[in-house]
Amino acid sequence: MAEQASAPPQAVDIPAPRHWLRRLLPYLGPAFVACVAYIDPGNFATNITAGSQFGYLLIWVIFASNLMAMLIQSLSAKLGIATGHNLAEICRNRFPRPVVWGMWGLAEIVAMATDLAEFLGAALGFNLLFGIPLFPAALLTGVTTFLILALQSRGFRPLEAVISAMVGVIAVCYLLEMVIGEPDWAAIGFHTLRPRFDGQESVLLSVGILGATVMPHVIFLHSALTQGRIVPKTPEQARRIFRFEVIDVVIAMGVAGMINAAMLVMAASTFHAEGLTNVASIEDAHLTLEPLLGQASSTIFAISLLASGLSSSAVGTMAGQVIMQGFLHRHIPLWLRRSITMLPALVVVAIGLDPTRTLVLSQVILSFGIPFALVPLVVFTRNKELMGVLVNRRPTTVLAWCVAGLIVALNLYLLFATFTGSGI
Repeated sequence: MAEQASAPPQAVDIPAPRHWLRRLLPYLGPAFVACVAYIDPGNFATNITAGSQFGYLLIWVIFASNLMAMLIQSLSAKLGIATGHNLAEICRNRFPRPVVWGMWGLAEIVAMATDLAEFLGAALGFNLLFGIPLFPAALLTGVTTFLILALQSRGFRPLEAVISAMVGVIAVCYLLEMVIGEPDWAAIGFHTLRPRFDGQESVLLSVGILGATVMPHVIFLHSALTQGRIVPKTPEQARRIFRFEVIDVVIAMGVAGMINAAMLVMAASTFHAEGLTNVASIEDAHLTLEPLLGQASSTIFAISLLASGLSSSAVGTMAGQVIMQGFLHRHIPLWLRRSITMLPALVVVAIGLDPTRTLVLSQVILSFGIPFALVPLVVFTRNKELMGVLVNRRPTTVLAWCVAGLIVALNLYLLFATFTGSGI
């Protein structure tokens, strides 16, 4: 590894064409890259399990989690705009060296655990769609993500376009699944507006849905995606950039939330409605859809899983680069990082571990890293000296602390339930 300082972003004029859509377009993209982590294969596992066991009961959890995610990703984007640095760089500059090294190590473990789930999801997608054995499918996943990441050499726009297109593919797939499945819209509306649980298992699943939704590695990544995209020259420009980035976040995270809701609705309207309440694996979901809804539905499901796994795996590798560069001021080639992070997934496949079980356990590992991304984010964005005109208003800070405290508490509960045997 070689020392590499962050290249100072080049300030550019903010385009101000008359049409609102043309004004918005330069700012769209970062949130669509980040939102991929919110619809990764880990979400498939938790949402399908929740829908098959409890029907539409927990759909309100998805929407509540999505609103929390919008707030968190908006704060991350704002940090990059206001400071010109990403979250990991600010942690390096403001925390003691031992703390920085510890945070880096934990962030790397979490990023690799997340990438394991995403990589396995893509391999499962190839396996289910084309019948390729799992190990060759994993190798094919590695090659494909290499090609996606190579787009970075052409600038941020081509990569954002490909990632956004994959999000579109997932959205279309689940729109078709919902049309085929004929869900009960009245029940969906009722359970969206009336939050409730049905026993301890539903609480655990709700925590799992939240854990699969809030991703610490994209909190680091989102601040990096906005830190040098368009550099404000005045406080008013900073405010204008942030307003557009909030729109980016609302649109992208709104799409991700609807996709997650569609996953649960699909499982509820097919498996739960037919009395199949124990569909807990992605493979079972794929196999069971065909006799219930026809071959087209299972193919659509596999395509969405493949698009989710490939896009989120590429984003996970990007996040790993940001974490290393930010905390350590060091950099390794992207191809080398991709090679290293795909090794655990290849080992899992080679020794025959259950892919879906591994996906769920990776979400437990992810829980360890959430406080170390959320707490610094709230601390920094409330700092007037650091944030300038974009500093959090008091109600925003209070709400952010409430969200951070709730997420951390629920993830601690998930860890307790898992390790005491009452959970996963």
